[in-house]
Amino acid sequence: MTEHSASHGEHAFSVPQLLGIDPLWVATGILIAVYAVLITEKVNRAILAVLGASLMVLFGILNQEQAVAGVDANTLALLIGMMVIVGITSKCGLFQYVAIKAAKVVKANPTGILIMLTLITAVFSALLDNVTTVLLIAPITLLITDALDTPVFPFFFAEILASNVGGTATLIGDPPNIIIGSAAGLSFNEFVVNLAPISAICLVVLTGIIYLMNRRTLAAIPQSASEKIMRFNENEAITDIGLMIKSLSVLALVLLGFTLGHSYGVQPGTSALAGAALLMLLAYGHQSGEAQSESVHHIFGEVEWVTIFFFGGLFVIVAGVEHVGLLDFFGQKVLELTEGDMMWTAFFIFWASGILSAILDNIPFVATMIPLIESTADTFGGPDAIEPLWWSLALGACLGGNGTLLGASANLTVAAFAEKAKQPIGFVKFAIMAFPIMILTLMIANVYIWLRYFY
Repeated sequence: MTEHSASHGEHAFSVPQLLGIDPLWVATGILIAVYAVLITEKVNRAILAVLGASLMVLFGILNQEQAVAGVDANTLALLIGMMVIVGITSKCGLFQYVAIKAAKVVKANPTGILIMLTLITAVFSALLDNVTTVLLIAPITLLITDALDTPVFPFFFAEILASNVGGTATLIGDPPNIIIGSAAGLSFNEFVVNLAPISAICLVVLTGIIYLMNRRTLAAIPQSASEKIMRFNENEAITDIGLMIKSLSVLALVLLGFTLGHSYGVQPGTSALAGAALLMLLAYGHQSGEAQSESVHHIFGEVEWVTIFFFGGLFVIVAGVEHVGLLDFFGQKVLELTEGDMMWTAFFIFWASGILSAILDNIPFVATMIPLIESTADTFGGPDAIEPLWWSLALGACLGGNGTLLGASANLTVAAFAEKAKQPIGFVKFAIMAFPIMILTLMIANVYIWLRYFY
């Protein structure tokens, strides 16, 4: 291991080496400490990631240039751009309109509403991203369950699972996919072609399970509660038709950029940021200078900067452990374990990412796994040859995120809404119900990987 650190992590002013400590152990210690505290949720994840990244530089594991190079700017640009677009779009009431309309389509039947909200969450999660989707759907769900006078848990439970299953389908649907796509150079279209089919199959299975779990309980809700929802006026939800048209037009252009951009060397982050700038111009360009500045300041305030800084810090931490050779070492161990067989390596990565993403947040796990998978490229014949490993990682991480409340950012977002509504989602209760469903979807996805890439 000292050879790794000598070849990968030597610096003139490396603090660990000055103290006679192998930089590999220091970098590994920082990674483990960040993960350990992350699980406890005692320290904000952005603070934790930035602190860990800073220690990588301060201890000389990376220099300033290497730390900056380790940050995936495309991922951050994509996240910021989509957050701005969705933030402006949410102001027109479009999402509230869709939810109320969907409830009325099924005649406000409680079971029907549950299924509709599950499907809407999955579709929006694929087109926007799952964290943003649950931020928009959760308040509407609370409004509907309040009218039905029923606990919100069955609805939130279904929406959490649907957000991760739906988010699996596209490049922008789930943060792990954004990171994988950017690192591996996989296009929006490639994600749709490879992951949307299995995402749709898992969604059908999930919807059936949700229906069977709740049909009797929800059938007991009195008709008068449904009538209250039927009196909602969905048209009143639309507060600005002009803004809605502008938002949908820009969103369509951005999605077009995602699908066509790869062929022209335009990264998804560029399409998202360009769309965000265009929508801000269309939405606020007519305002006076002062009002315009205030509007732009406000919309930037709605960007989840905690998530952005968390990602940025995490990228530097992972760059640090990669630099000292730790991930090369584990990559070789994985190849030894699977005897260099591509199929068994894919299955190993798939199940490891599925199970571990349920226990840890799937974002840091995926960020750690990416360089490990890259290290296997030479063994399997180059970067193109390891594509099945990327799809295995993406499927395992996204579907595995459903195992516990800690598994994905969308889960914790919904849990926060439940807590505010004084209907907290218990960690153990959620895990007991969700983990078996997660295992079932992983088993289905495992069969899909085998049939699609190795049969």
